[in-house]
Amino acid sequence: MMDLSLVQLAWAGVLCWLGLGLAALLVQRLRGLLNLIFPLGAIVALGLAAIGAMALLGHASAIVLPIGLPDLPFHLRLDELSAFFLILLGGAAFGVTLYAWGYFRHQESGSLALLLLWYHLFLAGMTTVLLADDAYAFMVAWEVMALSSYFLVTTDHDQPDIRRAGFLYLLIAHVGAVALLLCFGVLQGGGVEGAGDYTFDTMRLAEMTPFWASVAFLLALFGFGAKAGLVPMHVWLPEAHPAAPSPVSALMSGVMLKTAIYGLLRVTFDLLNVQLGWWGALALALGLVTALYGVIFAAVQSDMKRLLAWSSIENIGVLLAGFGLTLIFYTDGKGALAALSLTAMLYHALNHAFFKGLLFTGAGAVLHATGERNMDKLGGLMRVMPWTAWLTLIGALAIAGLPPLNGFVSEWLLLQAFLLTPGLNQSYLNMVIPVAAASVALAAALAAYVMVKFFGVTFLGVARSGAVAKAHEAGWRERLGMIWLAAGCVALGLFPAQVIAALAPVVRLLTGQTLVNDGSWFLLAPVDAERASYAPLVFFAVVLVTLLLVFIWVRRVYHGRIRRADPWDCGYPEQDARMQDSAEGFGQPIRQIFSSFMRVERETPDPFDRHPRYRGDSRDKLWVLLYQPIADVAAWLSDKAGRLQHGRIQWYLIYSFATLIFLLVFVTR
Repeated sequence: MMDLSLVQLAWAGVLCWLGLGLAALLVQRLRGLLNLIFPLGAIVALGLAAIGAMALLGHASAIVLPIGLPDLPFHLRLDELSAFFLILLGGAAFGVTLYAWGYFRHQESGSLALLLLWYHLFLAGMTTVLLADDAYAFMVAWEVMALSSYFLVTTDHDQPDIRRAGFLYLLIAHVGAVALLLCFGVLQGGGVEGAGDYTFDTMRLAEMTPFWASVAFLLALFGFGAKAGLVPMHVWLPEAHPAAPSPVSALMSGVMLKTAIYGLLRVTFDLLNVQLGWWGALALALGLVTALYGVIFAAVQSDMKRLLAWSSIENIGVLLAGFGLTLIFYTDGKGALAALSLTAMLYHALNHAFFKGLLFTGAGAVLHATGERNMDKLGGLMRVMPWTAWLTLIGALAIAGLPPLNGFVSEWLLLQAFLLTPGLNQSYLNMVIPVAAASVALAAALAAYVMVKFFGVTFLGVARSGAVAKAHEAGWRERLGMIWLAAGCVALGLFPAQVIAALAPVVRLLTGQTLVNDGSWFLLAPVDAERASYAPLVFFAVVLVTLLLVFIWVRRVYHGRIRRADPWDCGYPEQDARMQDSAEGFGQPIRQIFSSFMRVERETPDPFDRHPRYRGDSRDKLWVLLYQPIADVAAWLSDKAGRLQHGRIQWYLIYSFATLIFLLVFVTR
């Protein structure tokens, strides 16, 4: 009875979000009540995270809802996999929603009410995706999630660039949805005689041939990859994230992209009765390409939110690489290593939800305070926005993979899985795995480089424009949300043994084994404590003690003996913003090395210009090669079809008459 009540409570949370969204429309004239919607939505998110945590301790349970089409009710199920992603969603959404409470506090009541509707509908759609236990409920929730997020992306729809970004996102989202619909069609029929039930239970029982299983997997990889930003379906992501309000960007990157990872795990390990090794090799290759492609483009961006969007593509690539490695180990009979790589993947998904949510909210606070997203017009913000700067620094250090924060743990576990790989049955994989490990290490190093650029150029140095002069610290509501996300980054980094123990039911459900920690409650040893171990609390204590001793030593030994003077500065007497690295200059080495992947456009001023302005733009060549021709053909066809509209009623009557004659002649035969 307890398990059943957890499913009902989870669905009640969805209904609460729907009710809050509708209530916003009803009370939009009552500003006091309207301002309560966001904190109430945050409480619901925290409650859903608690429900997910309790569900991890129990068994799967399901209910059937009397909604939907006749004879097609909604089936909901809460098992260990959906419970984990429910914790991810609720934990990240709680902090982001608190932040949104302050971020939108000056929004006009009418537009705020509409935004509240789409915001909570978006949360409800993502939650229902995690709970859906049939293809019909899953696709309905998937479409609700896509449409509501489209309206959130186009909040400022009066700007043409934002409308264009929203259309691109919606187009690719629906192309992916068609692939998912075909995938469920294969899982439902798939060459299996007598199949046809749309529930996941029936799909689990279907004995599919390797051919049809491969078709379903490839369709799932394409459909979920389009939502996750997998190369080459990634083109919407660097456009939609900068266009969306910052809390929406935080939710889309931190949570929505993970629904695609959830779907890929659900289809591959749960609904399909057969898994093949080459699936893992394909996913690993695509993941590595996506990770490197994303981090390279992140390194050359000058727009804060565009940089973070490309960084999200890089992290999705890391997740897919972990997924591919898990499949390789699982099909090769290496159950313990499959459990290790899957644990690393799930851990990184949870980490990414917190540190990327924190970084987007930090960027949003800067944008709110200065009106600027271009890092070349910022700088020196740590003096006027200390709370935002220090909290954003935690997110930057976490995503850079520095201990003792959470990003280090998941990347360290994934590298352990690569480095501990024994001889595999497929000889080509024995050659690929070392290269893959080096690629992951390269992506991690470049990610640290990107974060040095992001934080240093934005918050350190001196102001580069007048926009910084009007900057102000984020409000207490925004800071409260950012503190929650930062606390998540710290807690997930300091207590990995406890997190891994909590992930054990999910790993057991998908691989049949769990990762056994060979250490203690404070020591992480995924294989053997003598071979590789990590004690984050000890590391953290050593860092704190070292800093404290240095501080005390400097104060006592050098107190009163410090001589302050202007720096020599290479003999140059005029110190100004032009003497510090810009975002454009910081990315020049990467742009030069990887220029073959980019379409670079530059504007260089005259060397004698007293007020020079530099501009560089690195375009995605995949857009030019793959998508621009399609856009040109679509525009050409639209232009030709538009000529049919003459504005004369006689021509429209002729079209209708010709259509009627055609139908009578050819259809009635």
